[in-house]
Amino acid sequence: MTALHTKLLRDLARMWTQLLAAALVMACGVGMLTMAVSTHSSLAAARDRYYERYRFPDVFAHLKRAPAHLRDRLAEIPGVARVVTRVVAEVNLDVPDLPEPAIGRLISVPDRPPYGLGELHLRRGRLPEPGHDSEVVASEGFAEAHGFGPGATVNAVINGRLRKLTIVGIGLSPEYVYQVRPGDALPDDRRYGVFWMLYRELAPAFDMDGAFNDIAIALTPGATEAAVIARTDRLTEPYGGQGAYGVREQTSDQFLRNELDQLRIMSIFPPTVFMSATAFILNIVFSRLVRTQREQVAALKAFGYTSAAIAVHYLQMALLVAAIGSALGVLIGWLLGLHLTGMYTRFYRFPAFAFTLDPRAVLLAISAASGAAILGTLGAVGRAAALPPAQAMRPEAPADYRRTVVERLGVQRAFGPSGRMVLRHLERQPVRALLSLTGISLAAAVLVVGGFMQGSIDYLMDFMFFTTQRQDMTITFTNPASPSAADEAARLPGVLATETFRAIPARIRAGPRSRLQGVIGLPAEPALNRVVDERGRPVRMPGEGVLLSAILADLLGVRAGDTVTLEVLEGQRPVTTIPVAAVVQSYIGTAAYMDAAALNRLLREGPVISGAYLRVDPAASGALYATLKQTPAVASVTVKQAALQSFRDTIAGNILQMRLFNVIFAGIIAFGVIYNSARVSFAERAHELATLRILGFRRAEASGILLGELAVLTILAIPPGLLLGRTLAHILSNIMGGETIRIPAVVTPASYAFAVTVIIAAAIISGLVVRRAVDTLNLVEVLKTKG
Repeated sequence: MTALHTKLLRDLARMWTQLLAAALVMACGVGMLTMAVSTHSSLAAARDRYYERYRFPDVFAHLKRAPAHLRDRLAEIPGVARVVTRVVAEVNLDVPDLPEPAIGRLISVPDRPPYGLGELHLRRGRLPEPGHDSEVVASEGFAEAHGFGPGATVNAVINGRLRKLTIVGIGLSPEYVYQVRPGDALPDDRRYGVFWMLYRELAPAFDMDGAFNDIAIALTPGATEAAVIARTDRLTEPYGGQGAYGVREQTSDQFLRNELDQLRIMSIFPPTVFMSATAFILNIVFSRLVRTQREQVAALKAFGYTSAAIAVHYLQMALLVAAIGSALGVLIGWLLGLHLTGMYTRFYRFPAFAFTLDPRAVLLAISAASGAAILGTLGAVGRAAALPPAQAMRPEAPADYRRTVVERLGVQRAFGPSGRMVLRHLERQPVRALLSLTGISLAAAVLVVGGFMQGSIDYLMDFMFFTTQRQDMTITFTNPASPSAADEAARLPGVLATETFRAIPARIRAGPRSRLQGVIGLPAEPALNRVVDERGRPVRMPGEGVLLSAILADLLGVRAGDTVTLEVLEGQRPVTTIPVAAVVQSYIGTAAYMDAAALNRLLREGPVISGAYLRVDPAASGALYATLKQTPAVASVTVKQAALQSFRDTIAGNILQMRLFNVIFAGIIAFGVIYNSARVSFAERAHELATLRILGFRRAEASGILLGELAVLTILAIPPGLLLGRTLAHILSNIMGGETIRIPAVVTPASYAFAVTVIIAAAIISGLVVRRAVDTLNLVEVLKTKG
């Protein structure tokens, strides 16, 4: 063992608490990076395996009714490898443990597998068999939500007739990895289920014998999706085609891709913050270490150690911190990955999905940790290596002790001797003070970012379910109806108020961009389902033009005043160019709104409606639900309270669980930065404090100088830290916005208070540790060393 190795061990023993604090901060960054990258690769691999093995389609289309022979024409489209046609219909379900009607999506399957595309994976039971009436395979999420297994039954209103369905199997489909009703933003396994039924039974029930209303297409390698979609639209248009679309617009895949995008962001943003904080801490520690070891460096060089050997010696210490942080971080990342995967299995249904620690993620995390350690210590190491022995033998030049600004202003008279020393030291060491202030501000900012999600989720729930949605229930009719249907809805038990709407399928184009998007026609001044701007103010429906949600406007690349092409996909299928009257606020999903009367005129129809929003007396809800379950004209019922609970259980629950980890990690950063700043300040001033003790200062007075400096830095750092945190929260909110959900950056006073509380707590704990060190200061040993 060389002298440098001995010195390394001694330095580690003397500075282990500071280095451990830095290693813990680094472990947080390594853990987040390892978790995000490994979970991303595990989720993407599970998706890709599932899609490939169970033949996930590439193009989808829904239409009103087409004869079976159209399938052959679709198969002739260049680039089409396989075509599957089927019957798909949504029905009301009467579930025994649910007071309100649930919604079932029935999908036809052939008598025998394979089905061609979208193959079923059976969890339990068997597939429906010919000769057995009303057998279905139920989606796993719906079955688990109600405790159903093979043999259970559920009543469904199929084309106006009540029919008992017998569940013979529990299954999964690659088209419903994330089971959410098309057009909805939130999953609800209790109130929405998917069922697979033999074509020979389902088709006649909806007058579809020898016909179909849904298409799934697989493309050949190298095929152009846009060309196949265009040809499919032309062939299905005479049969009420509602627009073909690719994988990117498939509901389940959209949510899955959005989650993968979030994981990519998580692998960049939080680790960067943690690695930067670690580099900052190590810069403070090693800068001070090199300054206090000038004579040791000179002696080592005098005994023949090269500058390179000196540099390697200090880098070994930094890399040891990286090694400890990496080891802890990989363990943290593995545990977080297991937890996150457990959360995902509640919402993303795969035949097999398990978290796998990706070796590439581990290698990337270790490389990032090593890079941060080297980058943080490079300046100090370079100064140590470049220090000439003769110069290093002399003590470091003292700071400039001219009269400070505080003294020239006469402010020092307001402070005692300890207070004056604090102010003088801070002003005469501006670089060190600024670095410490920056570190504490960064810690406060990270705490704000870690805690702002709570305010954002609360705001989002209030915006969605109270500011805009003021109805208690939404009913959709089986077919477009006359205004008399609204009068009938108003006479339902417990209905206090109604507001009708018209909904149509459409494709909205803006230059080369296009989206399949339902357009909702509302009264001129809607009261139960309001549309609001970014400030939460109600927006009146324009006499001419369309209102687009902010997410949809961004996807189309348009803003208020631009024009879009609206292609209606039902009835006479008019195509018109229409101005964007305004961009309105919406945080989940996409939406387009028009004045109901203007939409009726565009469709060349009378005052036709598609459904109604209802305000309901809670005391009569039971009677209302019972009536709706027996009403064939009602295709679906959505209860706002159920949607609110679903939001709390899914999106809000997931985000708030991740917030807990963010807060814990942010607290570690806060303590790591403040503790190291306090320890470095103590190490630099130990000689001075010992001298003051010899001159008669009491322990409290001597430690008060150090603690006063820490208090001043903490107080000064908090305001810019909170401002930086607010800025980072808005940046994070913007980059995490996807096609399915955007989280508003709402930083509440509670978030600021939490950040301030943690910073002050970290400062107090660090101060107590340093106070103990001052109290136990060995005056003789300290005064033997050169200050």
